[in-house]
Amino acid sequence: MAPVTAVGEEMHTLVERLYPLCRSITGDGVRATLDIVREYIPLQVYEVPTGTQVLDWTVPQEWNIRDAYIADSTGHRVVDFAASSLHALGYSVPVSATMPLAELRAHLHTLPDHPSWVPYRTSYYQPEWGFCLAQETLDALPDGDYEVRIDSTLEDGHLTYAEHVVPGQVSDEVIVSCHVCHPSLANDNLAGIAVATFLARALAQETPYYTYRFIYAPGTIGAITWLARNAERINGVSPARAEPRAGGSVRHGLVLACAGDSGQLTYKQSRRGDAEIDRVLRHVLTASERPHRVAEFTPYGYDERQYCSPGFDLGVGSLSRTPYAGYPEYHTSADNPDFVSPEAMADTLAVCREAFAVLDRNRRYVNLSPYGEPQLGRRGLYDSLGGRSDAKQSQMAMLWVLSLSDGEHSLLDVAERSGLPFDTVALAAGALHGAGLIKA
Repeated sequence: MAPVTAVGEEMHTLVERLYPLCRSITGDGVRATLDIVREYIPLQVYEVPTGTQVLDWTVPQEWNIRDAYIADSTGHRVVDFAASSLHALGYSVPVSATMPLAELRAHLHTLPDHPSWVPYRTSYYQPEWGFCLAQETLDALPDGDYEVRIDSTLEDGHLTYAEHVVPGQVSDEVIVSCHVCHPSLANDNLAGIAVATFLARALAQETPYYTYRFIYAPGTIGAITWLARNAERINGVSPARAEPRAGGSVRHGLVLACAGDSGQLTYKQSRRGDAEIDRVLRHVLTASERPHRVAEFTPYGYDERQYCSPGFDLGVGSLSRTPYAGYPEYHTSADNPDFVSPEAMADTLAVCREAFAVLDRNRRYVNLSPYGEPQLGRRGLYDSLGGRSDAKQSQMAMLWVLSLSDGEHSLLDVAERSGLPFDTVALAAGALHGAGLIKA
């Protein structure tokens, strides 16, 4: 893996490349985004037709937009979609008209408290049209007639999502999910896309224990579509029958969003609150001594609420820096590439790698010599630690692993109870396993 600074700069470059594209819950903007991501990692792209029933939802019509503007009497574009994809209300139906400013105002969205910023607004499931603009731009418009043009289509098509799989030693999966439906917003979705992509690249250079499945899907409807299409595989539940089946494979998961701002890291726990991914993130963040916050689950936010819905109840948490709606720039033009930093994205990536390194090695062992303490010296276990600055700590880790290897306690349990670093505990377990004193 390249140095942190280089990886951070690469992720920031990816954010800058993706930023101009107009994404929504469907359409060519999503496809163009996935085409760029595919330059970094292989993707399997799926197209789900309009009208497909997905759990309690239906895949909507596909929306695409080519141009949108408001022009004054001289033909000058006072609001221009070409300057920012935020200027068009998401999912606007087509319009071509001339109208007075007084009538036009009902279709204009601004942020009076931040007069130079353009808001992000959508109307996915209610036919509407509109423009988003800076309050100061609106204030400067004189009364009069304006040409209004939105060159868009809303017609039967597809919802697009993609997957990337990093094979592991076992088929049990960890899902990593990010949303690809927001237009020019750097922190609220592009930083998450970048971190997910470079996390996938890093894992591909290793031999992970779990299989890692990366999901790039539109928010809410995309995650619901993925769950509907994978319901019986992911945890053996058929929503049609509402009864369990054997053979599920998704064991853990993480949603990535708001991954690049300067705020401290925030981990939002799964609905369970005690899922293994929750314990791992709490441990890693605390052990790293990074400033951070652990938040309780709420059924609002990003797609963790879909994965954690009671019928699925997956152990999926959410990692961000400043959470959604927790910073003034959220869902505005101020959430631009300058708002996210290479350093912050590199730090988020590092936490993901640290967490998955713990998750991959968190085993339960059984002590094969449980009657009294086995003689470690004659097995060369103490000698193998000679000269190490942490030899005493490593010896204690061996004793703790032996003591708690009853098939009920994991290595994370050992680390938390002993107060020893997880890496030290895992190395000790490896040595004991190699000596035939414990088995998984």
